Amino acid sequence: MTVWLDTGIDYKVGVRDGKVIALNKAGKELKTVPAKLKDNEVTANLRDLLEWLAGHEREVGAQINDWMVQSLPVTTELLRQVWADESWRTALTDLVIVPCSSTGVPAPGDGPSGFLRSADTTVGIGLVTLDGESEVLESEHFLIAHPIDLGEDLDDYRAFAAELGIVQNTAQLMRETFTAGERDPESTSIADYADGEFEALQHATSRARTLGYVVKGGFAVCNLTSQGAPVQASYWVGSGDPQYETSTGDLNWVSGGTTLALKDVGAAAFSEGMRMAAAIYAGRKVEAGDDAA
Repeated sequence: MTVWLDTGIDYKVGVRDGKVIALNKAGKELKTVPAKLKDNEVTANLRDLLEWLAGHEREVGAQINDWMVQSLPVTTELLRQVWADESWRTALTDLVIVPCSSTGVPAPGDGPSGFLRSADTTVGIGLVTLDGESEVLESEHFLIAHPIDLGEDLDDYRAFAAELGIVQNTAQLMRETFTAGERDPESTSIADYADGEFEALQHATSRARTLGYVVKGGFAVCNLTSQGAPVQASYWVGSGDPQYETSTGDLNWVSGGTTLALKDVGAAAFSEGMRMAAAIYAGRKVEAGDDAA
């Protein structure tokens, strides 16, 4: 149901699907908002509110993404506090959560894992398990599971989500993942996405930032964790004049100023670093006849 606000000039305005809409004096909904409402205070306030809400939703999504990719433990109390906010509730609903310790170590003995459905203030966290049962998670901490950490259950979760018609508002189950496979565990870099040519450095850095990554010192970086320690995945995109051509370089993972061997990079950190490099590399200059990534 749309709530209509009087503008004081023979029109009423409301909000639907994230946009301001208008009614004329006769009560007919208009296809566009009349130009005379452009500087109307009520209309301007609604647009400001929509802009704030859009920014809020982006911040919520970024925070949840950080919790997942960095394997950060989230307290049940925090979830209960944010659940009343529609933006938080929408972004969190149907994400797969796993009970864990206060340090983020999975603790299956503290309860089941499953699709998050509710965070009532008087009981535990409501979820639906892979068995289709509604359960209550009473653990004080949980993880928003990175898909790579779901192991053999990932395909089952994907199939069950399709069966239930679940569409996640935060990319989790359908997130692209990467494994180290048969790579040399002593290696300290990945060259799969090196030599990607961009017509201008600013194209590479702009693509990285648009994808949500920070660019500093010539590297696109992604903040992660590995075995509980902070780690940065770093992918060379180039430095110098932003108008000049650039070529991408190697991908590596750094912790405390030390470049890690692949054997010391956790599965989620490896996957997210590769995902970052692959996404940036996909925007490179591709000559006719070349295979696009």
